[in-house]
Amino acid sequence: MKPTIYPSPGILFLPTSTDIELIQINNLIRIEAISNYSKLFFNSPGGIAKTLVVAKVLKWFDALVADKSFIRIHRSHLINLSCISRFNNISHTKIILQNQEQINISRRKRIDIIKRLTMPTAA
Repeated sequence: MKPTIYPSPGILFLPTSTDIELIQINNLIRIEAISNYSKLFFNSPGGIAKTLVVAKVLKWFDALVADKSFIRIHRSHLINLSCISRFNNISHTKIILQNQEQINISRRKRIDIIKRLTMPTAA
């Protein structure tokens, strides 16, 4: 089944093992690669982390959400820029998310990430 984003931009229908999940892209905190699968982590109002594992590789998600404020910070992590809480500006090795998770930044991607995070936003 080919993924489609509709009825509006920002909604994704993803096939799982039992059904098709409706995913709101802006509710995603991060996506982590697990071999040939990806684990999606969602914002949760009650503090209970919701996750979903789908049979899609991270590269597939990267191509799909890269223009929607997501950035690849490691070969196994894709994060939502709006969910970043802090950035270790001294060592440039970790990003701390709103849910207090600390994600390592790869050495090869560090310069591009610093540029993107320090880039002024257009009003």
